Amino acid sequence: MGRIELKDVNVTFSLRKTTKVTLKEYLLKGLFLTTVNPVVAIHALNNLNLTLNDGERLGVIGHNGAGKTTMLKMLAGVYPPTSGSRIVEGRICSLFDISVGFEGEANGWDNINYRGYLQGETPKSLKKKRGEIAEFCELGDFLNIPVRYYSAGMLVRLAFAIATATEPDILLVDEVLSVGDMAFVTKAKDRMRQMMKKSSLMVLVSHDLNSVQEFCTRAVWMEHGRVLLDGEPRAVVTAYQASIAQPAAVVA
Repeated sequence: MGRIELKDVNVTFSLRKTTKVTLKEYLLKGLFLTTVNPVVAIHALNNLNLTLNDGERLGVIGHNGAGKTTMLKMLAGVYPPTSGSRIVEGRICSLFDISVGFEGEANGWDNINYRGYLQGETPKSLKKKRGEIAEFCELGDFLNIPVRYYSAGMLVRLAFAIATATEPDILLVDEVLSVGDMAFVTKAKDRMRQMMKKSSLMVLVSHDLNSVQEFCTRAVWMEHGRVLLDGEPRAVVTAYQASIAQPAAVVA
């Protein structure tokens, strides 16, 4: 069983205005007692309220920078809320940044073990899945060589195969349905359908509006860290597309 409840959740990042400060800037601003490199607050999520219950499939859409991926990582526990309440009940499988974290000098088989253990597998449970993971990624003998020699596509194939070998209560997905070549995308979508049947709750972040309508029972449109619209996927997608199609206002 899965359940998510967010109440007035805020996520704020504190960043320096510039990454580098020259000696001249430091001396000049220091002489006048001004801040050399001030901290800038970035409000990624603003008073976010959302409740998801068992059986729901939520699609999250919006422009780049709307807070979609930040919300997904907050749900996964990567980013703690700056304020507000986050309740997530159930075993989570996170499918984002799936090709990050491989041990370059280790071969494919060893990385299956490493990443499997990070996902909560045990040596006993993983032993039953290794063959299925190898078959799905179709890398064959390449599993015997260090992954630093893999192409980007091969790495994503292996990462996706490992990540989707779990049986989560809550599935968090960020744009992984666009990975690989056409044949692998078809396999990935079939695998996603299988996982959706097994998981009790899913949150999908995607710019592929067709996937949101195909896979989801509910959708939210985010803007500036807030939920602008929440409802039936086709209605939310239609409203979002209409906003994109509107011509920009002309300033006289």
